[in-house]
Amino acid sequence: MNRNAVTCGGCLLSMVGALAATLWWLSSARTRIHLGKGFENEGMDLSVLFTELPLVFLTGAVLPALVYALFTRALVGRRDVSDDHR
Repeated sequence: MNRNAVTCGGCLLSMVGALAATLWWLSSARTRIHLGKGFENEGMDLSVLFTELPLVFLTGAVLPALVYALFTRALVGRRDVSDDHR
C-alpha cells in the first residue's frame, strides 16, 4: 500500500468519526436536556460542553483511526510475511 494513501485514509476516517460521534452525542436525549431542551430549562447544564464534548470528539477521532491502523498493520504485515517466503 502507498504510505500517503494510508495516511490520508486514516485522517479522513478520523475526521468522519469525530463528526459522527459529535452529531450522535448532540442528538441524544440526555444531551438535549442538558443543553436546555428540558421542560422550562429544567436540568440545564452547560458544563457538558467543557467535559463531555471534548471526550466524545477525541474518542470519535481516535477510535476509528486506531482500528484502521491495526487493520492496515495486519494487512501489510501479512503481505510482508508472504513476500519473504517466495
